[in-house]
Amino acid sequence: MAFQGSLAELHLPDIIQLISVSGKTGVFHLTDRGLRGQIYLHDGKIVHAQIEDVSGEEAVYALAIWSQGEFRFEPGVATEVHTISKSNTNLLMEAARRLDEWRVLVKKIPATEMIPEFVVQDNREGQISLNTGEWLILSKIDGQRSIKGIATASGLSVFDTSKILYSLIVSGLIRLREATTVPAAGTPARSPAGAPPDAPRPAGADLLSRLNRVRDVCNSTLGAVGESVVNKHYQKARGELEKGAGGEAVDEAINQITRAASILKGATTTEALLEQLKGIR
Repeated sequence: MAFQGSLAELHLPDIIQLISVSGKTGVFHLTDRGLRGQIYLHDGKIVHAQIEDVSGEEAVYALAIWSQGEFRFEPGVATEVHTISKSNTNLLMEAARRLDEWRVLVKKIPATEMIPEFVVQDNREGQISLNTGEWLILSKIDGQRSIKGIATASGLSVFDTSKILYSLIVSGLIRLREATTVPAAGTPARSPAGAPPDAPRPAGADLLSRLNRVRDVCNSTLGAVGESVVNKHYQKARGELEKGAGGEAVDEAINQITRAASILKGATTTEALLEQLKGIR
């Protein structure tokens, strides 16, 4: 006989403990709007869990913190996939610990679909000290990946990625924005109405070519860590050019990128970058 209810009324860890004591084999089906997950028990022990492309212990932790949605336990359903070796007690204790941490993280990270981007502060001086994990996350920020996407690209869990991002947000280096469609760097600008798709803009072809060279030089010099900043100011300048702005838009992009370079890479790299940009300016 199936057992079901609301996760808003019964917390998943409590439900799992209740079922596991009876030594049952079966599967929990969990749903929250468009999300679906499963946790399999064999003789009362959790042996496998899955949510989207996450499986094993991380899937249990992700599901255990749900505060809403529905659950249904279907008895008698077994699985040959065993991705979990920890005891139920250890799993649920870790889930409880993460839940406590999420209550703090959510104050700065309300949704893992949000997109991190760099904050360029004009008055910031000197270099910043970051650990290996923070540099790893920074290298995956491109202004388009969501927190989930960054976690996947980094090979880390969403939880661990969020913890690192939290410290970067608090330090003022990173901020989050709602997901929007952002044109990728190098995407051709829309031509004026009635013009052939490849036709250059009447008054901006040379400036756009110059801006593209600035982008390429900056990406080459700053590497993955600077991609997000370069793309951000590239897109802004490109938008200004498409509205009819002149060379000042490209100059402003160069100024903003080199300021960011001093933060991310230090004075030596910034000087080298400026030297390379001289021919373009």
